[in-house]
Amino acid sequence: MKTPFNKFIYIGFLLLGAYQSLFTKDYMQAASSFGIGLAFDPFNTDQKWNERPIWQKVVLIAHLALVAALLGFGIGLDDK
Repeated sequence: MKTPFNKFIYIGFLLLGAYQSLFTKDYMQAASSFGIGLAFDPFNTDQKWNERPIWQKVVLIAHLALVAALLGFGIGLDDK
């Protein structure tokens, strides 16, 4: 998808994940929402990973780390 619509879907999933983690405290659903958001790359999708600027790589890797942290946090809270 090479449309700016990707950015709107990406932001929508970020907002949904933030709502799920902050207000409903459903960390597993938040992790999945943030993870689905990663599928809608907000940057130029035609650009290869090696050609991307460092700041774009940092944003996407930090986003992936947030997904992993929420997944671990959700699993840890459910382990009683």
